[in-house]
Amino acid sequence: MAFRRRNKSYPFFSQEFLIQNHADIVFSLVIFILIGLMFEATAKTAILFIQPQYNITTLSLEGEVTTYHYGWKDCATILFYFFIAIILHAVVQEYLLDKVNRRLHLSKSKNTKFNESGQLCVFHLVSSVWSFYILITEGYLLHPSSLWENYPHSHLRFQVKFFYLTQLAYWLHALPELYFQKVRKEEIPRQLQYICLYLLHTSAAYLLNLNRVGLVLLFLQYVSELGFHIARLLYFTDENHQKMFNLWATSFVFTRMATLTLMFLAVGFGLARSENQGLDLEMGNFNTVLIRMAVLLVVCLTQSWLLWKFIRFQLRRWREFRHEQTVRKKTTTKQPLRQLKRDSLGHHENGILKAENGLSPRTKKLKSP
Repeated sequence: MAFRRRNKSYPFFSQEFLIQNHADIVFSLVIFILIGLMFEATAKTAILFIQPQYNITTLSLEGEVTTYHYGWKDCATILFYFFIAIILHAVVQEYLLDKVNRRLHLSKSKNTKFNESGQLCVFHLVSSVWSFYILITEGYLLHPSSLWENYPHSHLRFQVKFFYLTQLAYWLHALPELYFQKVRKEEIPRQLQYICLYLLHTSAAYLLNLNRVGLVLLFLQYVSELGFHIARLLYFTDENHQKMFNLWATSFVFTRMATLTLMFLAVGFGLARSENQGLDLEMGNFNTVLIRMAVLLVVCLTQSWLLWKFIRFQLRRWREFRHEQTVRKKTTTKQPLRQLKRDSLGHHENGILKAENGLSPRTKKLKSP
């Protein structure tokens, strides 16, 4: 199964060969793990990579309920879906984005940003719909107090745990993709910033058993980022499409305010009034003053940094817009002056240029070649 067209063959174990064939290599590893399910001797090991571990079955009024908690075996599951994310990345790039790029004929810098927005647009769309479905089915939106009540939320439903594992796998796969996609050195620091921020906040919500609050925050963030990447894709297709950026600016500010409000409500007030106070690693309880203050501090610093970058971006856009307006005014004022200088020798009558004395100017004879 080949994901990319091979215009040139490279020697084995070379850098170019790895970049060109990384999706095929990863695909063979996934097939190797799936084949391990067919044999009894390797099935127990292969299932660690595919199915979430640490399941607990309890009896309730509804019957048997299976919940999950986290542990070191989750690393194997994250690794498997890390490989799956690389394969899906190559599929989207080859069968969707590359075909659009051939029609648009973008420059190298715009082509890199177009591929980045295309990949993230697909991911944010799937993740926002998925997280919204979990919030509805689990009842977190209808009962906001459930975000902090009965903490610690160490027992997760299957869909909640699987969501977090795939999120961590995707953002981990984005790190080697910087190398596989040959991202320019100027773009690497910017992309590393948001990749590390997503990994930090997602893993913190998962490990500190703040998964319910994390689901709401990820949903808000993904919807806001989806609007931005859609606006950027439309801008690359036609530079006149800039109204979508205004809608994204409104949603961006709303997301920052909603994130800060929810964090102070859930962590600052909700968990502070909880009965389970103190550090208990076996129960998964991290409800201490120090941890709560650290979580709030990290979130506030992150949101403040994002707002600062947003304000700088908007000011730069406003200055560029004002500069374009002044240039247009200067060009419009110069055009009538040139028109007057051109017509100062005479005036037009019935399509013929007349001099000031009413006579038509003498035309020069053209020499034959």
